[in-house]
Amino acid sequence: MDGLIRDLFPVLGWEVVHFRPAQTKHGWRTPVQGTMGKGWPDLILARPPRLIAAECKSDTGKVDEEQARILDLLGRCGIEVYVWRPKDLDTIAGILR
Repeated sequence: MDGLIRDLFPVLGWEVVHFRPAQTKHGWRTPVQGTMGKGWPDLILARPPRLIAAECKSDTGKVDEEQARILDLLGRCGIEVYVWRPKDLDTIAGILR
């Protein structure tokens, strides 16, 4: 996650949780349990009345099938969902304002 976007969260009044993988002896793992652990978005942001789920990708990164499924599910639940890339910083800032 880019430091510039991370710096926007508290300034604009957002509470945030960031799920990030860690290197283990079995490869990269994100320590999350539950039926939706695989594919869970990188960021969950809350600022009432809004809740945002964002998957962070490089400018060329692809959303995999499980990530797309979870984003779709969350969107159908009324949560704002996004795929954010470094090149979209101005758009992201607008969304967060």
